[in-house]
Amino acid sequence: MVRAADEVSINVISSRSFFPHLRAALVAGATVALLLSASVMASGQTPDQTAAPAAAPAAAATKSAPQFNRGKKKAEPKEDKVIESKDTKKAVKRGKKTDALAGVDAKLPDKQLYDKAVNAIAKGHFDVARLDLQTMLNTYPDSQYQMRAKLAIADSWYKEGGTAALTQAESEYADFRVFFPNAPEAAEAQMRIGDIYFRQMDRPDRDYAKALNAETEYRRMLTDYPDSTLVPQAKQRLRDVQEVLATREADIASYYGTRDNYAAVIARYQTVVDTYPLYSHMDDVLIGLGDAYEAQARYVRSVPNLPEGGRAKLEQLYDGEAAECYRKVVLEHAAAQHVEDAKDRLSAMNLPIPTPTKEQIAASAELENSRSAYSVASRIQLLFLRKADTVIAAHIGEPTLVDPKATVAPTIVKRAGDEFKNAFAPPAAPTPANLTENPSTPAPAPVAAAPVVPAAPLAFTDVPTADSGSSPSSSVMSTPATSTPVSNGTGMSVEIVTPKAAKPADPATNFLKPVGPSTANAPLPDAEKAAPAPDVANEAAGQPTTPAQTPNADGRKNPKPVLDKADESSSKTKKKKGIAKINPF
Repeated sequence: MVRAADEVSINVISSRSFFPHLRAALVAGATVALLLSASVMASGQTPDQTAAPAAAPAAAATKSAPQFNRGKKKAEPKEDKVIESKDTKKAVKRGKKTDALAGVDAKLPDKQLYDKAVNAIAKGHFDVARLDLQTMLNTYPDSQYQMRAKLAIADSWYKEGGTAALTQAESEYADFRVFFPNAPEAAEAQMRIGDIYFRQMDRPDRDYAKALNAETEYRRMLTDYPDSTLVPQAKQRLRDVQEVLATREADIASYYGTRDNYAAVIARYQTVVDTYPLYSHMDDVLIGLGDAYEAQARYVRSVPNLPEGGRAKLEQLYDGEAAECYRKVVLEHAAAQHVEDAKDRLSAMNLPIPTPTKEQIAASAELENSRSAYSVASRIQLLFLRKADTVIAAHIGEPTLVDPKATVAPTIVKRAGDEFKNAFAPPAAPTPANLTENPSTPAPAPVAAAPVVPAAPLAFTDVPTADSGSSPSSSVMSTPATSTPVSNGTGMSVEIVTPKAAKPADPATNFLKPVGPSTANAPLPDAEKAAPAPDVANEAAGQPTTPAQTPNADGRKNPKPVLDKADESSSKTKKKKGIAKINPF
């Protein structure tokens, strides 16, 4: 019975378990128990202590446990690999360009300070970065990173922003250019100075001093460092700045046009045409300039009582200037927005419309296509941030590096006055040179010359000397001229003047004549004596004061006059004493 029961239990176990017999099941259970106990003990021990005990049960388990999947290889875990994205690779490249010394000589103490400061700048800790850089410069004055440290200090001020910080950054960049003029980073420092003014540049209808300074610095960048890699960026910034300056000049010209001040309109528009040829609204500028000349022609037509010849000359002059501006729009700005307006004006003047060449059309189209278009973000920035509008600035073409002579309104007024004078002036008389050039013109009849009457010879008289009134001792010897008349009817004589002999000087006075009366102690006459001083009137009392007292003969001091408090007041009265202090009067 017992054996039968055991056989039944074994059959039940073998049918319900994946172990082939009971001994294998017991071994597997013991192994699991050992593994659990080992894991519990490993929680309170170090990895080195737990490595050895855990290895033995694992080996025993592998030996005792049956292996069912012998044909399949167990997959081994692969090492985790970091795959960089495209943005990460771009950031690494950008970092190597901006900081070529990253990771170089990282164990040097000065390089460690420099790297620490660069990381602080990247995180926005500008004060900490400047302290580290200054510490490096003071501790290691001969470091190979001295130049980079000075540039990093300037960069920290520039990135910090603000009026005061940008002013300090400009000073640091200027010092860097002075100390390291031949370094490649000097071009970067000059570019940063221009960027400082570019960031502070205001709208065209506000103060334009920052725009002028930015234009000067970018021009210096292009002239001093023509081989730098920053030249294309500097040219584009210069085109943006000149776009703002041209907008300012054009806006002022349009304002003067509303006030009918055509001399100022012509001066401003002509300055834009000569100085800023890449302006985005050059077609409007040329049309406005032509309209100003047309207004002057209309003014000449409206003035009454003008000679028809001069009026026609002035009309032809001003209409020709206006037509030339309109033709320039049609030929040089064929792809501009308002070219049809220029054609309409030429048609109204009954003038032929010129046809631009293919090269002119292609150049104009390339210039207009290089300009950016307004986006929603740019319009929001212009609306709320009140920044200068440089969106539609040209991206091709060479900006002007030297300003031509500016056209001013007084010059236009003077030129208009000269034009009026030349138009209404009478024709000049023919000169002898003109007569010889044109022999067919009859020469005018010669005018008879007046007969020349010979003049009488000069008379010889005594020449009076300076003291001739007191003594006639001076003599004049005259030699008469010959009576033969000369060709011009005048005579000539020679006069020899003998001056009076001077008195010998007194050696006692050192040849100087004494000044003043001969007797120094003689009393002055009554006419030269000083008048007595008038008595001073007392404005308070309205009565004359007593004259100044004369000193006593014995030399004693006169007694002080009694002060009458009823009539006069004084702040030098003595203090009251005794019972007099009680008396208020």
